[in-house]
Amino acid sequence: MRLSDSIESFIKEMIGAAEDDGIELRRNELAEYFHCAPSQINYVLSTRFTPEHGYMIESRRGGGGCIRIIHVETSPTDHVDYLIRERVGTSLTEPEARLLLRQLTVSNTITAADASMIAAALSPQSLAVPIPEEMKSALRAKIMRNMLLTVIRRIQSEHRGTTALIIRERK
Repeated sequence: MRLSDSIESFIKEMIGAAEDDGIELRRNELAEYFHCAPSQINYVLSTRFTPEHGYMIESRRGGGGCIRIIHVETSPTDHVDYLIRERVGTSLTEPEARLLLRQLTVSNTITAADASMIAAALSPQSLAVPIPEEMKSALRAKIMRNMLLTVIRRIQSEHRGTTALIIRERK
């Protein structure tokens, strides 16, 4: 297991064992524990404990420099709204799209089948048209936005159907 994976697992175990949704830790103490540089801890925090992954980080200066990591529960709709606004925007490269789809799949926001279908629509083969790369990135962002919204609407309607079914069974 890579060091960054070990650090991530360790922090997630700490969060899971915490009584509330967050933990406080000291970057230097964690670096000493893992026998690594504090920059390695920074790397893990900045890449694996982001809002896209459902976490917020508060950094406190003074007194040894404490970091608070908070696990934020969001609905799939809130999560996708955030991703559409902040990550997709008006331009999206193919590697950015692949990373976003992987994150959405890992977080169970969308299914692997949905991600595969969206990836196919955003692939270089699908966008093999004679236009500048900037226009392809803009087109990719529009396609991603529309497909994510469609998937979320389907998930919501399936969820409403399940809820209605449960209510009918109780009667």
